Amino acid sequence: MRIGYADCFSGISGDMLLGALLHAGLDRQLLVEELSKLRLAGLDMQIAEKTIQSISCVQVRVNSEQRQELRTLPAILALLERSELEAPVVKRASQVFRALAMAEAKVHNITAEQVHFHEVGALDTIVDVVGVVFGLQQLGIRRLVSSPLPTGHGFVECAHGLLPLPAPAVCELLQGIPTYGVDLRQELVTPTGAALIATLADSFGPLPPLTISATGYGAGSRILSNGQPNLLRLIIGESADVAECQVVEVIETNLDDWSPEGFPHLTELLFARGALDMTLTPVHMKKGRPGFTLQVISPPALAQPLKETILAHTTAIGLRFRREERQTLPRDIVTVTTKWGEIKAKKVQSPTGWVVHPEYEECRRVALNHGLPLSEVYNEVRCAGIGVK
Repeated sequence: MRIGYADCFSGISGDMLLGALLHAGLDRQLLVEELSKLRLAGLDMQIAEKTIQSISCVQVRVNSEQRQELRTLPAILALLERSELEAPVVKRASQVFRALAMAEAKVHNITAEQVHFHEVGALDTIVDVVGVVFGLQQLGIRRLVSSPLPTGHGFVECAHGLLPLPAPAVCELLQGIPTYGVDLRQELVTPTGAALIATLADSFGPLPPLTISATGYGAGSRILSNGQPNLLRLIIGESADVAECQVVEVIETNLDDWSPEGFPHLTELLFARGALDMTLTPVHMKKGRPGFTLQVISPPALAQPLKETILAHTTAIGLRFRREERQTLPRDIVTVTTKWGEIKAKKVQSPTGWVVHPEYEECRRVALNHGLPLSEVYNEVRCAGIGVK
């Protein structure tokens, strides 16, 4: 699977991400042809090769010969629907604009349909959103991962006047997304950049395991006052065959006043909401009381709803959590033929070769149906799995 990693060490904007895609191999002529399907009058897009602090990059600038009209969300969605863009591009671009409109609506206490986009309704933002969505599709990037996002402080001038940084809409868009502050009185994450990464990124964290095939740098429009290059780096590569996330969040809490009778119900809720694994371990706690340590392993992007579930369905009043790396073996579900019929099993690629592991629920079903010891079914599945490809 091809993965794109957005390394946002200087923040993110729509033109930076689009520039990085172009620098990483997105065909310029194909992009221009795709954007022409929007039928935007007076559109002038300039794509320039640049060098910033000895790093080659691409900078995208969009100019319009005509005065910008004030667009609403319904107007932008209608523009996309009327275009000749492919349906998947229209769908994902619309999702980005809806996310942006909902954030602005919450900030201004109005409905999303009432939001009047100012800077966001400009041609450059429409080009950035559609171009990024098309670029990810064209480069075959099936999974987008992003680094945590840096945010500056101070104020930015916009159509509403001076607004504090990070911009209010950015704060809404980045809920549940890892961020950190830097001592720069400049805007590092724009609303368009925040909407793109919040909508299109599958997860956030360090660079996942992959074999790098291309790297692209997209240039921002400002010079950063601390001297660092105002670039976004996009690293593209092929992942291993393992489909699971290799960076996880480990959530823990100690419980000394909770009945473990609720653990089966809790496991169902947590697994349904994306937990990868969980354990309940007896421990000896303060004041001599017996208790339990609940540990839940989660994909980073799903950690927050799992934390809320734990706090809602146990007596926990606090949680510990940390990021950890893990290594898992490539696996697949196979069907083996036994004397009781076909049974599903798990085929795992170990360092010494492929091994077939019986699946408990499948073997339990056969054992109950035929009145057999569970161990007998396990042995049969292991034998039947020898040589399975």
